[in-house]
Amino acid sequence: MAVNYEIYETVIGLEVHAQLLTNSKLFCGDSAAFGGEPNTHISPITLGHPGTLPKLNKKAVEYAIKMGLACHCEISRNNYFARKNYFYPDLPKGYQVSQHTTPVCIGGYVTIQVAGTQKNIQLNRIHMEEDAGKSLHDVDPYNTAVDYNRAGVPLVEIVTEPDLASGEEAYAYLTELRKLVRYLGICDGNMEEGSMRCDANISVRKKGDTKLGTKVEVKNLNSIRNVKRAIEHESKRLMELLDKGEPIIQQTRSFDASNGTTFALRTKEEANDYRYFADPDLTPFRVTNEMLQEIRASLPALPEERIARYIQQLQLPEYDARILTDEKETADYFEQVIEHTTNYKAVANWLQGPVKSWMNEHNQSITAFPIQAPVIARLIALVDAGQLNFSSASTRIFNALLQQPGKDPLELAKELNLLQDSDEGNVSLWVEQVLNNMPEKVAEYRKGKKGLIGLFVGEVKKVSKGKADPKLTNDILLKKLQQ
Repeated sequence: MAVNYEIYETVIGLEVHAQLLTNSKLFCGDSAAFGGEPNTHISPITLGHPGTLPKLNKKAVEYAIKMGLACHCEISRNNYFARKNYFYPDLPKGYQVSQHTTPVCIGGYVTIQVAGTQKNIQLNRIHMEEDAGKSLHDVDPYNTAVDYNRAGVPLVEIVTEPDLASGEEAYAYLTELRKLVRYLGICDGNMEEGSMRCDANISVRKKGDTKLGTKVEVKNLNSIRNVKRAIEHESKRLMELLDKGEPIIQQTRSFDASNGTTFALRTKEEANDYRYFADPDLTPFRVTNEMLQEIRASLPALPEERIARYIQQLQLPEYDARILTDEKETADYFEQVIEHTTNYKAVANWLQGPVKSWMNEHNQSITAFPIQAPVIARLIALVDAGQLNFSSASTRIFNALLQQPGKDPLELAKELNLLQDSDEGNVSLWVEQVLNNMPEKVAEYRKGKKGLIGLFVGEVKKVSKGKADPKLTNDILLKKLQQ
């Protein structure tokens, strides 16, 4: 008998690890850079040799607090680190140093939009911890190789409440989270390189039930799309078990991206298996009022703040505002252009049209775009003044500027003979030529077929080689067709 999925609901909590973009590791001066030859970003401190002592990275603390403020969290003033004890080959000390029991950021939320509906995803906490190393199983046919370069790299772990209800909500939340860390400049958000990693805790229950079902954790999901796919697959699997009356076992599972299914890794450990206790080698640290004020003052304008300003002050449609703020660099470029023009809608159109096409074609971000912001503003001014039509500006002039980014758009328009003619006498001659060549169409128009005006405008554009001012063309056509 087919399973009626509609009678069940999914409850999801996400744990996201984000690697902080500090130069050095959380407790020593070893490089925290991605890559490098295996075991080159290490020292006796990273390897946990006897007699070595860790020292806290202040910049990592600042970055964690930045994230907390951006997520509306309460910032803990008195903090300490604990040891999380477990044995694994890529954990050189035999324990991980974490703030699991005393997070620096408590509560908070991240706002998402799904199908036009806004929802605040509640956070449980954001805490700092060090990353583990990396086990490599494909380097040697008989042995596992271990690379400790990543061991000790600072992370923040962002933990939600069980507040998400679908793969789609999880997708929106992770997209928003990645946008936030990039805006703050604290993490590059690159899931493929592992600098942002996600574990999903999933349970299902009958609609109306208030008690949470037995959860299953799907670990190490390496893309936002795969998080959505894993949740959708696992939700169905759990619903089918419930429907058959079979028990759900608390497990850690992994996701096979090639076929969209999950498989069991192990039964889940409980938190008390880790024997947390305060790290005796690290002194507690206090977040002062002055430190908090400094970090708050350093926060950039975040996406929601910019979206609100673009809609309310610049009168842009919400769609444009959201697209422009998707990437911080694009929003920054937009702000640079509007320093030189008040035609905000035209700037949005250029960034979503010709500029976006260039970025897609070259697989580059806007930071590599060669045309400076004031030049785009001058192009818009030429179109607004009727000296250039948008078609010529966005194709021929735009392409010429890509080859000669320092060139003035007006000079280029003159060289390419693309300046529009706003001389009434010249435009009248072109209009008369078109109307004289199309007497049948003129008669049809005068009998009521007003839609033909577009045909006449197109023909004038052809005979003038695109130089006739469109507005003037329209005005003269209407006047002559009424005679």
